[in-house]
Parts: sequence; C-alpha cells; structure tokens
Amino acid sequence: MNPHTIKVACSNCNLRELCMPLGLSNEELDLIDDLVAARRTVKRGSLLFRNGEKFTSLYAIRTGFFKTCVASEDGRDQVTGFQMAGEVIGLDGIVNDHHTCDAVALEDAEVCIMPFDRIEELSRAVNSLQRHVHKIMSREIVREHGVMLLLGSMRAEERLATFLLNLVQRLHARGFSQSELVLRMTREEIGSYLGLKLETVSRTFSRFSEEGIVEVKQRHVRILNTEALKDIVNPTSGAANA
Repeated sequence: MNPHTIKVACSNCNLRELCMPLGLSNEELDLIDDLVAARRTVKRGSLLFRNGEKFTSLYAIRTGFFKTCVASEDGRDQVTGFQMAGEVIGLDGIVNDHHTCDAVALEDAEVCIMPFDRIEELSRAVNSLQRHVHKIMSREIVREHGVMLLLGSMRAEERLATFLLNLVQRLHARGFSQSELVLRMTREEIGSYLGLKLETVSRTFSRFSEEGIVEVKQRHVRILNTEALKDIVNPTSGAANA
C-alpha cells in the first residue's frame, strides 16, 4: 500500500488525454509531469482511501477498476459509483478536507497520485489545468444528478440498460469494444448502485438474454442489440440517456 517512488511522465502516458487537458505546450507538459508525485498499487479488495481519512490528493486511475461506497444506516455498503482507468477519483474530499466514502479496488490497480495543493498551485500557471479540474468536478455533479434520476424514476429494466450503455460507452472511449465487456463488479454491487435487489438484477439480465438483447456468460457480457437497450431507456427517440 506504500506509494512507489517512480517518476511518472504524464506526457508519455497513453491515458493522458482522458485525465489531463488537451493542447498543452511543451513547457506546460513539463509542469504537468511534475504534478504526479508517484504511482501506487492497490491490490484487489484493498482501500485506496477510506471515509473520514484526511484528503491530500486526487488519484488518476492508470490501470484497474474501483468502486466507491458508503456505509448505510443498517451497516451495509451502499455503492455510489464505479471508476475505471483514465478517470480521476478522490474529488469527494475537496469539500471539507476529508474523504466521505471508501474507494475499494475491484481488481489489482495502479493510480497516479496528484497532491491537491500542487494541483492548485499549477492551476494558477496553467489555465487549461484549472478548467480541466472544473470540468472533472462538473462531470461528477452531472453523474450524481443522473444517479438520482436513475433511482428516482426508472424501472429495473431502464436502470440496468442505462448502466450497461454508460459502462460500454466509457470503456469504448478507452479503446475497448462497443459491444463486449467484462463486469469487474458483482451483480450484488450493481444492485447496490442501481437501488435493486440482487434477484432483480439477475432476473433482468435473464430477461435481456431471453429477448436477444445481451448474451451473458458469468461476468462476460456481449451486447447483441444496442438499439433495443436504448429503446428501453428512451422508447420515444431510441436515444440513450446514459
């Protein structure tokens, strides 16, 4: 769990365009390279940070998959999000200098550590970095609004269809298939995130499979009919709201 003291060059990272601003000059890239203090490996099932821990850094996920969760009143974990390579995690700590959730690795992962005081300092020199941080924060707000809509007004089929479309869209931006994915999370974790019982998630997957919309083999999912998934979410126009 200790940080690796490896010099990290953002300018040579193939995920840079996903977690760093575009169009930086060579001088700005040199400054950004100094932003990342180290890399850290997090084993599957281990915590990157926990609820109540002092906030010091944002983390750019280099490899692997995470879930964020909070303990509900009855002691169970409520999943609040899933994060993948190329995404930034830890924004929850900015508000009051302490993290408000646990971040757990769903598989062996590696993150780039970006001290937040250094981000603030560099943002004054590199305007595009400040805009990029604001964009990331805005995206998180939009995501949370989307989850509220998901949990407040959608049927089980709509929730799972939206989840699958969003996941495959994010993976495709990272060069993966538009129709095939491996679920890094359990169906129980999907249910926790979508506000559904485990049995409902399994039943909905089975229904999608019977209708020829998806093919499911354990955690491997192949989307056979993307338009049908989109129609479930938005039957009027067929456009996904993911």
